[in-house]
Amino acid sequence: MELVTRIAVEPLEGEEGLLREALNSLYSLLGTTREILKEAGPDVGASRNSVGGIAIAVLNRGLRRFLAKWHPRLQVWEAKRPADVSPKEYEQQWTEEPELRRELEALRRDLSRYALALAEIAGVEN
Repeated sequence: MELVTRIAVEPLEGEEGLLREALNSLYSLLGTTREILKEAGPDVGASRNSVGGIAIAVLNRGLRRFLAKWHPRLQVWEAKRPADVSPKEYEQQWTEEPELRRELEALRRDLSRYALALAEIAGVEN
């Protein structure tokens, strides 16, 4: 539920939304996923085809790498924003904005596959 209700698996088309909000959503997913794993304990499993295994893959292969790269870069850019320029307008001026959007879309596709695998385990229709 947490994965499929976030920007993580929904496309952020062209100039829609703020990249900061997308990164914040992904960052909060890290904490939420850790909490779910902690509460569930070893019963969720750690094998590749278990809820725990998939959640760990989402954290380690998807979110952590992506956020470690992009969160600080965007933070540095945002710190330079003049007060008279909106956050959206300023993001669009960032030379790395198109690359971040491309990588966000690639991450979204990967996370969508994980979400489908979780749905299959849970017996939820696509």
